[in-house]
Amino acid sequence: MKIKNLKLFPSLIVLTRVLFGMGWLLAGVTKITEKLWFKEPGIFLREYLKQSLQQSNVPPLYKIFIENIVLEHVLIFNYVIPIVQFILGLFLIAGLFTIPSILVCLFMHINFILSGNMNLISLILYTNAFLLIIFRTNIYYFSLDKHFNWVSLFTINLNKRGTTVSLQSKKERLHDNS
Repeated sequence: MKIKNLKLFPSLIVLTRVLFGMGWLLAGVTKITEKLWFKEPGIFLREYLKQSLQQSNVPPLYKIFIENIVLEHVLIFNYVIPIVQFILGLFLIAGLFTIPSILVCLFMHINFILSGNMNLISLILYTNAFLLIIFRTNIYYFSLDKHFNWVSLFTINLNKRGTTVSLQSKKERLHDNS
């Protein structure tokens, strides 16, 4: 059986996007169910952060952030982190708001690394996020962004002079052309 127009590379990038999304989805689900972030709020996260403060590989400025912001509002972070991870996972699997979702994942992952956790899995996740951004034109195959024609919403276009870069939605471009 011959499959017409099989595009192997875009399919691999989409598979990477879906697996990346599954990783974030499972991270959120694990925090909610196994680590009991919702049944025993703040306990796991507070202990994790206290251990981070003792590690020498955590930058001093990040230790100040942990002490003065995160530990002071640990219950907010306790609920926000797993919920955001769960939602980001769903968005990435479905290909919805793909680029913003990847950027939020990168932000969250940088915070995880800054808290002293650099391991092979962290490196793989971090690399996958950049891989998806580099090959962003291929992440939209089999995505809701493509289905709803939102791909152009987050693309970078040069203006006619080619001197500046602007984020411009399709609606704005159509209005400018008329």
